[in-house]
Amino acid sequence: MNPDLHATAEALDAADPLRPHRDLFVGARTPLVYFDGNSLGRPLAATVGRLERFVRDEWGGRLIRGWDESWMDLPFAIGDEIGRVALGAAPGQTVIGDSTTVMLYKLIRAAFDAQAARDPGRVEIVIGTDDFPTDRYIVEGIAAERGGRVHWIEVDRAEGVTTEQIAGAVGEKTAVVVVSHVAYRSAHLADARGITEVARAAGALTVWDLCHSAGAVPIHADRWGFDIAVGCTYKYLGGGPGSPAFAYVAHRHHETLVQPIPGWMGTADVFSMGPHHAPAAGMRRFLSGTPPILGMLAMEDTLALIGDVGIDAIREKSVELTTFALEVVDEELAPLGVHVASPADAAARGGHVTLGHPLMRQATAALWRHDVIPDYRDPEGLRIGLAPLSTSFTETLTGLLTVRDTLVRLTPTA
Repeated sequence: MNPDLHATAEALDAADPLRPHRDLFVGARTPLVYFDGNSLGRPLAATVGRLERFVRDEWGGRLIRGWDESWMDLPFAIGDEIGRVALGAAPGQTVIGDSTTVMLYKLIRAAFDAQAARDPGRVEIVIGTDDFPTDRYIVEGIAAERGGRVHWIEVDRAEGVTTEQIAGAVGEKTAVVVVSHVAYRSAHLADARGITEVARAAGALTVWDLCHSAGAVPIHADRWGFDIAVGCTYKYLGGGPGSPAFAYVAHRHHETLVQPIPGWMGTADVFSMGPHHAPAAGMRRFLSGTPPILGMLAMEDTLALIGDVGIDAIREKSVELTTFALEVVDEELAPLGVHVASPADAAARGGHVTLGHPLMRQATAALWRHDVIPDYRDPEGLRIGLAPLSTSFTETLTGLLTVRDTLVRLTPTA
C-alpha cells in the first residue's frame, strides 16, 4: 500500500474545520467504519437526551395537552427549519408529514390532476429509468389511475438524467417531470435549475426527489423556481429510522393543488369535525393524518448543527471526502478490477460513490461481519456513503482498504 495515503488522510483530518463535529455523534469514536450515512445517518448524542426529556416531561408530563401547547405546530416549525438550512426555501412552503412514498404519491398526483384540469392533453409523466424504485412505481400507478402514461428517459446507471434529455422529452403533452436531484445509485447531481427551467418552458410542473441531496448538497428551491419537492429525513438530516418525509410546495401552487388523501389534519378547521373536507390554506392542506411527533424530534438537533456549520461548508467537505475516496480506489482497488460507477467530475457528484465489481454482493456481507458498513446496489455496486459531519478521512481510508482486502480474500486463485 502507498504509505502516502495514510499521511494524506491524517493531514486532511487535521485541516478539516468540521472535524470537531464528528465527536458529537453516537458511535463515531468506535472502530466501526460507517459507509451508510446516505441511507441512515448516525444520531447525535444530544438527541439521546432530547428523546428522554420528551418522553418524561412532554408526553409523560403534559399528555394530550401537548397538542395544544406545541405539537400541532411542530410539522410547520421543523418544516420551515429544513427549508431555511437545507432547501433555500422561505417560510410557509415546507412541512413534515407522511412517509416519503406517501408524500411523493400525494404531490405527484396533485400536480398531474392540476395539469389535466388546465389542459386535458397533458397526460405524460416524465421520469428516468434509473430513478429510485418507489418513484417509478408511484408514477406508473398514478398514470394507470388517471388515464395518463409514462414517458421514460433511458438513463446511464453510472450517470443520471441530464438537462438535454429532459429537453428532448418534454412537450405539449407533458404534465409532470419527476427527477432525483442526486441519483440514488450513481450519485449523479442533476442540474436542478436547468431542468426546472426547461420543464417550465414546456408548461410542465416539476417534482424533485431530494432524498439524497437534502443536507449534503446546497439547494436553492425558491431561487431555482421549484414547483414541488419531497425528501426523506433519515439520511443527512438525522431524523432516525423511518422518520417522516418533508414536502416543499411553492407558494404559487398552494391554492391550485388538491391533494388526493384528504384527512382531518389538512382541513381548514381541524377540530370542527365537519361533514365535508374543506382544505386548509397553505401547507396544512398537504397533511392527511395525525403528525408523527416522535419521528420528528431527532432531526431538530441535526438541523441545528447544519444551520450552525452551513450547507456550503458541508458540501465542501463532501467533495473532499469523495475525491479522496476515489484516489484510494484508483491506487488500491482499481488493480483488482474495481471500477467507479459514479461521475468523475466532483461538480456532478453528490455525497456518495458507487464501486463496481462482480464480487461486491459477497463483499458487502463479509464487510458487515467486520464492522465496515457500506450497502449494495445491483448491478455489482458497493455504495460508499460519506456523511460529511460524521465521517473522517481516516475512517474512509480504513474502510476502503478493508474493501480491498476483502476482495483479495474472495477472489479465486488460479
